[in-house]
Amino acid sequence: MKANRVVSVYVLLLAAWGIICVWQLLEHRRVKESAHLGLVNRARDISYSLSAVIRSQGRFGLVPRSQLEAALKGLAKSSELLSVALLNATGQVVASAGQSSRLDVNNLPKGGARWNKDTVTFVDLIDLGGESEEGTTRPATIILPTEEGEKSSPGPRRGPPRLLRQSVRRTSESVIVSLEFPPDTPTSGPGSIARADRDEFRHGPTRPIRQTMEKTSGAVVLRLEFPPDTPTGDLSFSGRAGEEPGGFRRGPGPPRPPRFGRPFWMEESRYRELLQKQGLHGFVLLMSTGTFQAETTRDLWLRLIITCVTLVTVIALGLAWRNMGRTAHLQMRLIRASEMNSHLRELNIAAAGLAHETRNPLNIVRGLAQMIAKEEDASPEIRKKSLEITEEVDRVAGRLNEFIEYSKPREPKPTPTHLNAVVREVERALESDKEDRAIQFTLTGPDVVVEADESLLRQLLFNLMLNSMQAVAREGRVEVIVGNGSSGRAYLEVRDNGPGVPENAREDIFRPYYTTHEGGTGLGLAVVRQIVLAHGWDIEYIPGEDGGARFRVSGLKVASKGQ
Repeated sequence: MKANRVVSVYVLLLAAWGIICVWQLLEHRRVKESAHLGLVNRARDISYSLSAVIRSQGRFGLVPRSQLEAALKGLAKSSELLSVALLNATGQVVASAGQSSRLDVNNLPKGGARWNKDTVTFVDLIDLGGESEEGTTRPATIILPTEEGEKSSPGPRRGPPRLLRQSVRRTSESVIVSLEFPPDTPTSGPGSIARADRDEFRHGPTRPIRQTMEKTSGAVVLRLEFPPDTPTGDLSFSGRAGEEPGGFRRGPGPPRPPRFGRPFWMEESRYRELLQKQGLHGFVLLMSTGTFQAETTRDLWLRLIITCVTLVTVIALGLAWRNMGRTAHLQMRLIRASEMNSHLRELNIAAAGLAHETRNPLNIVRGLAQMIAKEEDASPEIRKKSLEITEEVDRVAGRLNEFIEYSKPREPKPTPTHLNAVVREVERALESDKEDRAIQFTLTGPDVVVEADESLLRQLLFNLMLNSMQAVAREGRVEVIVGNGSSGRAYLEVRDNGPGVPENAREDIFRPYYTTHEGGTGLGLAVVRQIVLAHGWDIEYIPGEDGGARFRVSGLKVASKGQ
């Protein structure tokens, strides 16, 4: 049940992270589409500006190439617009600006755009005029070569004359249209207004039957006479006073867009030739995708960072959930351990009390056995059995004493203690054991004064030295070494030349009731470890270089000289 709950939490966290990843992916796609549309819109804006430039640079459908390219260079200075090229009907470049070498006009997309890694090519984003498959939108603008543009005008005036005033009057014989032009308007020659068949007067269905011209000091008046049955609506002039004429229009309603035709000074054959070679039928924009790539890359990194942060958060939540579960489990174990510890403490107290109460009957048994052995009429067999009872009682009493000693709480009361003096006292206490087995004992090192509970330190040394004397053979060697460590700490070592502790038993020698000596109780080193931990010291077993054992107690605090 618990495992299923943990798995469910992990699955929910992973599902939440997956939803966030999908969300960031969709957001990045939206930003990319927005950046894509933004670049297309900027290209469209440049196209409208290009159309305005072409209209502003030309008159009568003719645009000099030098003037147009000078204007296009201003557009090509944009950081995104790399190149702009105007094409004729056959797809050849008639005018260009910018980095034209990067533009491949022989491999253009058929309308729309073509995206590459660093650039995008747009073709005919807006209608600049010219013929198409659906028909003629309006006549194409002609891009005149430089030399053609310089001599395209017959005089200082270029384009159609400017109209000042117009009027229509009907008589019984005709309909008269009066057009007034500025006084400097030419009245003769190929560029004059004397030609009634000019293109700007050709929009009506009726041709004039007569024209007269009168030149005054204030204006040049051109009078055109039409048949008397000509509807006056067909003779309404599309231009307003002060504007260039756009021709007559038919009937009421909004004027039609002006239609450029062949200039009156240009031959028809030349006009057709220029229209084919220099007529503007399309345009190409080459734009950089640097801004687009930078925006999408920046957004991609942002989404990746959000995804990674979310992943780290999910992992942290998963670990927190796991640690929470482990913490709860550990708390339960600690509670159970605390209860067990309390139970063991109570059991320990009860066992110590039982051991203490057991010693008294044993002493009585020992005393009775000794009394029986001393009876005068006791047989040798009874005396022998009495001695055996006494020895067995002594052995059991010794075990009980060690258990009682081990079960005592260790609450040291440190005082300045001469370490060497305590070693000598313990040596005198073990003098009989040392002499019986002819053991050589030596003490080396300075006389160090340490902060320790003297009685507990004496018991620690007694157990270690007794353990070493029991381990060595007859005429063995036991050595105690005292020394100063670092940071105001001292250490002591108890060495012997006995067989040492087997490698597989080195981790268990401080465990209660574990012993490698025949007849040992296994509580001596356990008591030593209790005393060491109570003082905050460290103890470790070190194998001797030439055999034997080394028990090193370190971390003894050196008493200050003022104490």
